[in-house]
Amino acid sequence: MAITYNNLYLDIRQQLRRSGMDAATLEARELVCFGTGKSREELSRSGGLYASPEVESRVRSLVERHLAGEPVAYLIGEWEFYGLPLDISRDVLIPRPDTEVLAEQAIGYIKTLGDCRVLDLCAGSGCIGLAVAAQAPQARVVLGEWSDAALKICRQNIRRNGLSSRVVPMQTDARERADKALGEFRCIVSNPPYIPGADIEGLDASVRDYEPHLALDGGDDGLDFYRSISEKWKDALAVGGRLYFEVGIGQADSVLRIMRAQGFGDIQVVKDLHGIPRVVFGTLCKEI
Repeated sequence: MAITYNNLYLDIRQQLRRSGMDAATLEARELVCFGTGKSREELSRSGGLYASPEVESRVRSLVERHLAGEPVAYLIGEWEFYGLPLDISRDVLIPRPDTEVLAEQAIGYIKTLGDCRVLDLCAGSGCIGLAVAAQAPQARVVLGEWSDAALKICRQNIRRNGLSSRVVPMQTDARERADKALGEFRCIVSNPPYIPGADIEGLDASVRDYEPHLALDGGDDGLDFYRSISEKWKDALAVGGRLYFEVGIGQADSVLRIMRAQGFGDIQVVKDLHGIPRVVFGTLCKEI
């Protein structure tokens, strides 16, 4: 029986809700838009029209893949972060709302600096650095990322958001000392890999089987990148500048101690929307 676009969306939303999907409304809309080739506005205008059997079949196939564990962002090849549309592939982590807390904290600080240079280290899709550039027009941003495939996504997202004049991608290894040729930054932000290696197999299948392990594995205790960045990248940070980290559940105190041992002071912890300590940041007070 033929079905209207609106009823197709409502049917899929109900199906996702029955399966326990927390973001059923958003995910249903994104899957129907992608499967039908319509924008959100076009879908709304076409709500009373009937979808062809081929279109309905395509949408339901996407839904089945999602119910089997494949994340929506990888199915449709894009996602939104801090109001920016981003290309997404399985070579980068999917931007999450918790990371917007990190972006918001860093943006508030960077807006007070005037002209400045900012480094997004372990940039992935470039979501944090691009949000900074979009919200703080005086900032010049470097997206530092080790993976060639992720750097390709960074380049696409820089172009997609019209930020080529102020954002540059650069291959960097957060585990090695900063190249002096990079120059000095007033702010470094990072959402590094922080899952303990032994815990990865126990992650939800939508993460374990689809997201890049290179961007998840933080070593035996999940803290390897915090140690490396705090020690080896402080030379790229101006004295008085700030280092901002996203941290995993239960890691805030450990990251605070790591930063303090490397000469960072005025260290603060910020909770996410669920009350979980999610961001740790501090000011480089002296060189050790």
